[in-house]
Amino acid sequence: MWGANVNVLVTGAAGYIGSVVTEELIKNGNFVIAVDNLERGHRTAIHPDAMFVLADILDADGLDQIFGKYHVDAVMHLAAKVEVNESMSNPEKYFLTNTVGGMNLLRIMLKHNVKKIIFSSTAAVYGNPAHVPVTEESLTIPANSYGETKLAFERILHWYSLAYGIDFITFRYFNAAGASANYGCDHKNETLLIPIVLQVALGQREYVPIFGVDYPTMDGTCIRDFIHVSDIANAHMLALEHLGCKSSKRFYNLGNGIGYSVLEIIKVAMQVTGADIRSKGQARRAGDQPIVIASSDLAKSELGWEPRYKDCSSIIESAWSWQKKHPYGYDQSQNEGGLQIFNTLK
Repeated sequence: MWGANVNVLVTGAAGYIGSVVTEELIKNGNFVIAVDNLERGHRTAIHPDAMFVLADILDADGLDQIFGKYHVDAVMHLAAKVEVNESMSNPEKYFLTNTVGGMNLLRIMLKHNVKKIIFSSTAAVYGNPAHVPVTEESLTIPANSYGETKLAFERILHWYSLAYGIDFITFRYFNAAGASANYGCDHKNETLLIPIVLQVALGQREYVPIFGVDYPTMDGTCIRDFIHVSDIANAHMLALEHLGCKSSKRFYNLGNGIGYSVLEIIKVAMQVTGADIRSKGQARRAGDQPIVIASSDLAKSELGWEPRYKDCSSIIESAWSWQKKHPYGYDQSQNEGGLQIFNTLK
């Protein structure tokens, strides 16, 4: 079965989702070439059985060397800049990495006759959806330049598939959350809700900032769909099997189809941790919509995917277990080295 004993190049392998995807690939008997520039990722977040290569997707010559050195059957492309607020103040940085970097990757893939790619996109391509749950047929009108860069690469994949025979599966994640037993979320400037909530539980923050308490929801706070990072990784395994047996040019949502408000997440986190988690209302953020919930029916029917973590309690429990063991994230004092391909593009 294609999906085991396959050589997979994973970009962004030292990041939050990339580390768990790499872990799952290796667990399933695949060989992983783990590529990351370590700008936001962590060397110790990469599975010890992966072949780590320190490289940047903006360095096309460096990518060419990697594909020349290793036989690659398929690519999982997760490397990206992902901070929405920064994308609005510095869109050039985001278009360079997320769009130009992606095109570099496709060009080198084609040069080495690698034509299977699984792309990590985002629910941000939908912008402010008019209806929920959001389906793959919903309008794609990004409300920020981060979403625009991801949508641009989605469109590039479509045209490359028609012209050059690229087979692709694109996953539009909603709110990745939780942790595996070994790998979790560690961002220098954390923006994800659940890790921030748990930092308050650990006494590392004074309170959880809630951006908007006057939305037209049951408690005035935004409602979001949270999907466990391990369920995202499992979807990648199913996609790899799918690409191995048939041609694909598809976009899939990945979410639980259940919405939880910010205040509900805080309440559940207090139950899980036993801590008093304070919060403080703040002004709304530009571009935030009241309710975003996914329909993942297409991934379920076509890929056979089914999320295993279907409630926020189990998601938060896994994140809490990891965060208690790693209260300050990965140990940055450990060796951050690897096979260095690039040295000029950070």
